[in-house]
Amino acid sequence: MTSNLRQIPLTCSGHTRPVVHLDFSDVCESGYFLISACKDGSPMLRQGDTGDWVGTFEGHKGAVWGVALNKNATLAASGAADFTGKVWNAVTGGEIHSFQHKHIVKSVAFDTNSENIVTGSNEKLVRVFNLEQPNAEPELYAGHTGALKRALFCRDDKCILSAAEDKTVRLWDRLTGNEIQRLQFPHNPNSLEISADNHILTITHGSTISFWEVDTLKKLKEVKVPTNVSSASLHPDKHVFVCGGEDFKMYKFDYITGNEIESFKGHFGPVHSVKFSPDGELYASGSEDGTLRLWQTTVGKTYGLWKCTEPGELNNSMNSPREVHAN
Repeated sequence: MTSNLRQIPLTCSGHTRPVVHLDFSDVCESGYFLISACKDGSPMLRQGDTGDWVGTFEGHKGAVWGVALNKNATLAASGAADFTGKVWNAVTGGEIHSFQHKHIVKSVAFDTNSENIVTGSNEKLVRVFNLEQPNAEPELYAGHTGALKRALFCRDDKCILSAAEDKTVRLWDRLTGNEIQRLQFPHNPNSLEISADNHILTITHGSTISFWEVDTLKKLKEVKVPTNVSSASLHPDKHVFVCGGEDFKMYKFDYITGNEIESFKGHFGPVHSVKFSPDGELYASGSEDGTLRLWQTTVGKTYGLWKCTEPGELNNSMNSPREVHAN
């Protein structure tokens, strides 16, 4: 009977400026975790299923544009307008490394074994830093003609995918350092995501979301959405995807048919980042309004802080979204 139920997002406050990027860890011993990048310069770590605040990483001197958690939530990374990419101990909150760049760092990501991070910056360069040898010269990938938006390891960490404000997504071979493939778009690509099984690449550009085979970069499908879209995320079982953008709404689509399933207005500003949790039970969104919101994949299911109630009770007891406050 989910059709009668209203989606009640959990609102996570605590940030003071727009929330521009999000990342989840995998499911580990104590559940899973969510990190948020915010223009207030203070990335925050939260318990993923409840949004409860765990801690804030302090040390950046500028807006934070990109964040990442490694699989088991022991390390965090962040890229900022202070021209650094930082790696943190996600348990103690302490800074482990700070990698200097010559311009704003927009993107950070870990490889599978947390041995390296890849950064993308406004210098139009992609770099890979080895966390075991932090003082060694980084691997460098040059060729983009616009600022980097996102960079990720792929294909068993042998390659890197990068999206930039030159209307391209490029694939780099780490063995040779060369660009080996390029996708060209009519609009700048905004986001990149690799599916949980590492098979599907999701790219947002203009009001389009396109899906590609990671191993061949063959296009699988393309879906038009009603707004300019900033970010999209494919459910771990690949049946649905969610997205958000300029019109403040969160959309859910059927991946198989490409049809819109539902849309929700929850934010009071454009949505900058959306991401499914590793168990697929919820998705998180970060917005210009300074909040993160957590949304249930199956409305009305008892999960995390959501208690299953009859539609009548739900309307009486929960007219407003539940606030989850940072301590």
